[in-house]
Amino acid sequence: MRLSSRSFTKITSKSSPGFSLVELLVVVALIGILSAVGVVTYNGYISGTKEKSAKNIMQQISLAQTEEYSNSGSYFTQESGTCTPSSASSDEIELILFGGGDQIGKEIGYEICISSEGSSSFNIFAEEQGKSSPCQLTLNRNGNFIRGDDC
Repeated sequence: MRLSSRSFTKITSKSSPGFSLVELLVVVALIGILSAVGVVTYNGYISGTKEKSAKNIMQQISLAQTEEYSNSGSYFTQESGTCTPSSASSDEIELILFGGGDQIGKEIGYEICISSEGSSSFNIFAEEQGKSSPCQLTLNRNGNFIRGDDC
């Protein structure tokens, strides 16, 4: 018994081997969500790192103040009461306490100043630059940090 070639028909599929539009949209949406979460996490990491750098510099200034007191019998201060951190005050701290070294790097985004609290005490203030509600940090002579509400 012979079969004719007409009795076999080729079955073709209408679907292509690629991805459907819905599958591609789902993948794009997932990538968008993951990148949004990553950007927020990265920005939080960067601001936290800058704050930690500012705190470390403030502690270095406090140690330099101890040396200044040993050498001259008084602490170096820029203003009485509360001071306003600026690039000029940061540069003056670098010049007087660190001999002109670049201890307060501009890349951390904080400016620093030192105010006197009576004749034998001081506070170190740091303020984040370039933000509408900047983070403000205070370090007193005893080494206690106070963080502002915007940190």
